[in-house]
Amino acid sequence: MAMNPQSHVLVVAGSDSSGGAGMTRDVATIAALGLKSCVALTAVTAQTHRSVEWIEHLPPALVAAQMRAALAANSVKAIKTGMLGTNGAIAEAAAVLRNHPEIPVVLDPVLAASSGGALIMEDAISALRSRLMPLCRLVTPNLPELAVLTGSDIAVDEASACGQGEELSRSVSTAVLVKGGHARGNEAADLLLQPNRPPLRFAAARLPREMRGTGCVLSSAIAVSIALGMSLEESVCAAKQHVFDALAGPK
Repeated sequence: MAMNPQSHVLVVAGSDSSGGAGMTRDVATIAALGLKSCVALTAVTAQTHRSVEWIEHLPPALVAAQMRAALAANSVKAIKTGMLGTNGAIAEAAAVLRNHPEIPVVLDPVLAASSGGALIMEDAISALRSRLMPLCRLVTPNLPELAVLTGSDIAVDEASACGQGEELSRSVSTAVLVKGGHARGNEAADLLLQPNRPPLRFAAARLPREMRGTGCVLSSAIAVSIALGMSLEESVCAAKQHVFDALAGPK
């Protein structure tokens, strides 16, 4: 039984020394939305806002040990996973998740930093799809990540993004939220694809401002709303509004 009965979101992610993304963004988002975090660090990185200079992946057994300890210590109502990086970390994380099927998982498939530096070993991408994604409630790829995960070219329009998202959703048997931040146009539209359900579109005005870590913020905000008992659709809508407000706020 958890020693701390207050609702928590468990964050499984890497560090970003710049503070722009990764676990720093996740914990800050969860706190801003009123819940507590517990954490399992997967990697330590030396990053600026422009480049990834160094990555040290933690031993997979240590990642799993952190997850088990966090779950034992707290009442975890949702799990957000970000950077995992290696086959071993993915396998160990999946083993822990299989023992807790009652806890919904939001997976942000972090493949590269905003600066372009790879954050996952190339041979781990298939493991992410086959071992981890089927255990999740939602997967949140951006357009470049979706292209890698489906073996496709980057979608050039909403129809092709929707098709790739439906393909991924079918293949991993879970919901997929295709993020439209990398697309063009006056709207930033995210597409929620779920097996055997019609697509749902969540749109907001595209703001003339860039901010690192928006994917971390979005996925963590979704995890918070799910932890609070909201439906998946409600959680996506609330999280998208949270990101919009962050982008629209003072610089």
